[in-house]
Amino acid sequence: MRVSRPVVLIPSYNTGGILPGTVAAALAQGVAVRVVIDGSTDGSADLLEPLMGNDLLRVTRFSPNAGKGSVVLAGTKAALEEGFTHVLCMDADGQHPAEMIPRYFALSQAHPEAAVFGRPVFDASAPALRVNGRKVSNFWANLETLGWGIDDSLFGMRLYPAAELVEVFESTCFARRFDFDPEVAVRLAWRGVPIVNLPTPVRYLSREEGGVSQFRYLRDNALLTWMHARLFFGFLMRLPWLVLRGENPLISHSPPPSVSRDVTDRL
Repeated sequence: MRVSRPVVLIPSYNTGGILPGTVAAALAQGVAVRVVIDGSTDGSADLLEPLMGNDLLRVTRFSPNAGKGSVVLAGTKAALEEGFTHVLCMDADGQHPAEMIPRYFALSQAHPEAAVFGRPVFDASAPALRVNGRKVSNFWANLETLGWGIDDSLFGMRLYPAAELVEVFESTCFARRFDFDPEVAVRLAWRGVPIVNLPTPVRYLSREEGGVSQFRYLRDNALLTWMHARLFFGFLMRLPWLVLRGENPLISHSPPPSVSRDVTDRL
């Protein structure tokens, strides 16, 4: 019988003073946390020293910067070696609420065969350009998977079955940088991994609050355009099988978008 033994995985690149708060909030949930420093040059990794006495925390440093996907792959392989079966990825920049960790873990315990994808619930801090721009990627991701159930292709708070995630990485030389989140979502769907979507509040911190962003509009959108062009041809090759296999067996477990705000208001 399959079981879920999850760990929180936090990749970080130059997230400044917000990093220790993000890690401390995750540790406060009483769960194992693994931080992967991706070639940071801002000294943020040193800010974790006061937390290093916590037995639940492990920190790994990579140099030079390798990209989010690359360090998630390394962190997931290390998690498997430790005996963990699932990884819950969280951004290090304070956007994702640590209070949601128990909900992700509970869904994974109930459905260990599934990936649990966050469905972002934006507040007034979200830039309109980012909110509206992601709709393009969401459209293509759902076309490329025949509506398997990817509510948001770019949101980074997700719980993955670790073995399946590694297999997805090993099936492609891409998904190593900003293209990580949408590409692995599509490829997991192609493999038939069930997806459950969990409404999750997201907050964009201002500079005054210590917020940082590595998003570069032209560079990253060009990367996403190239990625979806590649995936579309992969979709055409798989189309007969995707038609025949049926729908995501857990699609009914995701609440409809209309109730997302009500769900998160109860946090």
